[in-house]
Amino acid sequence: MKLKNILIVVKDMERSRQFYHDLFGLDTVLDSEGNLILTEGLVLQDEKVWKEALGREVIRESNSCELYFEENDIEAFAEKLEKLYPSVQYVTRLAPHGRKVIRFYDPDGNLIETGEPVR
Repeated sequence: MKLKNILIVVKDMERSRQFYHDLFGLDTVLDSEGNLILTEGLVLQDEKVWKEALGREVIRESNSCELYFEENDIEAFAEKLEKLYPSVQYVTRLAPHGRKVIRFYDPDGNLIETGEPVR
């Protein structure tokens, strides 16, 4: 058995597609009935589809999981994030000491951590 995808719930598919493309370079692999599969195995699912399937509400900013990305030039990434998405909600900004990471929410409250590669 192998893990194929990670799925997150979004309200505005196009806004989220653009967000993940702008910041992480993820491209669309398949667009199918409320699901958008991106490169690297990330799936965006329309909130309406999720609610219909589960019959439950989405809990924004639940902090129960996070997407993790590594970036060699973390300072440049932090600048790009600030420039492209100045209203992003930070959990932790880039710290100047230790292994550098930044945590923030995507437009739908999904937690993201981006950090220097683990060596």
